[in-house]
Amino acid sequence: MLAETCSATLQGVNALPVTVEANGGEKGEPRCVLVGLPDAAVKESLDRVLSSLANTGYSSPRTRVTINLAPGDLRKEGASFDLPIALCLLAAMGQMPGDKLKDFLIAGELGLSGETRKVRGGLSMAMLAAKAGKKGVVLPRESAQEACLVEGMLVYPTDSLAQAVSFFSGESEQEPMKKSDSPYQLSDEYSDGADFSEVKGQANVRRAVEVAVAGGHNLLMIGPPGSGKSMISKRIPSILPKPSMDEFLEILNVYSAGGNSLMREGRALSRPVRSPHHTISDVGLLGGGTVPGPGEISLAHNGVLFLDELPEFKRSALEVLRQPLEDGEVTISRSAGKITLPSRFMLVAAMNPCPCGYLGDAARECRCSIPQIQRYRARVSGPLLDRIDIHIEAPAVRVEDLQGREKGESSEAMRTRVEECRAIQYERFKGNSITCNANMPNKIIGDFCGLSDENLHMLRRAMNELSLSARAYDRILKVSRTIADIDSEKCIEKIHLLEAIQYRNMDRTFIL
Repeated sequence: MLAETCSATLQGVNALPVTVEANGGEKGEPRCVLVGLPDAAVKESLDRVLSSLANTGYSSPRTRVTINLAPGDLRKEGASFDLPIALCLLAAMGQMPGDKLKDFLIAGELGLSGETRKVRGGLSMAMLAAKAGKKGVVLPRESAQEACLVEGMLVYPTDSLAQAVSFFSGESEQEPMKKSDSPYQLSDEYSDGADFSEVKGQANVRRAVEVAVAGGHNLLMIGPPGSGKSMISKRIPSILPKPSMDEFLEILNVYSAGGNSLMREGRALSRPVRSPHHTISDVGLLGGGTVPGPGEISLAHNGVLFLDELPEFKRSALEVLRQPLEDGEVTISRSAGKITLPSRFMLVAAMNPCPCGYLGDAARECRCSIPQIQRYRARVSGPLLDRIDIHIEAPAVRVEDLQGREKGESSEAMRTRVEECRAIQYERFKGNSITCNANMPNKIIGDFCGLSDENLHMLRRAMNELSLSARAYDRILKVSRTIADIDSEKCIEKIHLLEAIQYRNMDRTFIL
């Protein structure tokens, strides 16, 4: 008897359809044969499946059974085929009806006792099932909690092989999981308690951070040790705007495909913030491996990537940031295949002005020679620096500011302005995939960032005097547009343009 169902395998963050077929009653020695280009984990699934059948009360095959995973030229990876193989095997042996199997996409790992375990990419599989017109998906409960967020898709959670057999046999009625049953819900909580009111002084840096978050712009802070760069960076999550449902599903999809969890005890589900150590490898930052998967820049998609002590990162690791900073995605080619991963993130970086950290400090003398400073700064290439919209100096904090009892502005007040600014941008780019000014493509910059003749002349002078590139020109216009949005102005005024230009001062100070 022939039985068939649909499953999926992951390629990057996308799920590709796989047809699982089982043909029982063949002549020959009683055994199971698995074909269809499986990897080691899939080959081992037969042992798990047979143990699950025995411990659930079903008999093992008494004839030769061939199990095929189609298409045959697509490599199958992971343990997610255990459940569909077991169900097709039972249907092929006549121990359960198999007429409903074709209508569903099924995935799940089996324990030896017959229990189901979470698989990667449950959300991607539900999206695939929706495109394929399936009636629903059957997944382990933990994977179903993310899959049920897909609009219009019926998701049936299963805790064991026996429960799945009962569902497909019609012996028990099961209600699909509702969105409200999922723990993955958007919340108004934003941080773990860190607040900008705790930051003393640094009004200019706070302003630059607010502009950067409001428009999704990349930010570089340069200052001596102890100036508060890391402290400020750790409070950026507290003013990040709440993601839309579509943005959140993109975030969850990347984490699910990478086998990571977004659930953090005591933290709301919001935008991701990744802070890799400077010893990270190129693969760890970019993604890849034998089986290409998401790296830190993809896990920061729709969120923030914070790189502290920027020059301490390997030069090769920093240079791989160029493509994702420009295109919002990264393409990885390996022998196992070629994948494209989403990686549209806000880069927040911090560094010292020199190796000792005290160049330009009025209180401490810099001990570095000019060649040492040049070598230190050369670790951050010009093309990478060019892709960072806002450069801001973080000077040493004055003792008067540290001793002052007056608290700074709270994160809640800053976040209110950020969300009002983002609302203007959502309305401006309605109907497009653009979510903020920083993502504005060059072809429409002129439509939304027009300048008066006087402002054009002023920008031309700044470009010539600072020797700025064409990319810096576009980024000044985008930052100007964000500053105007914060002020609720339809047109970019002189004051907005001047503020945006002064955020490029590192292009000048980096020249010794």
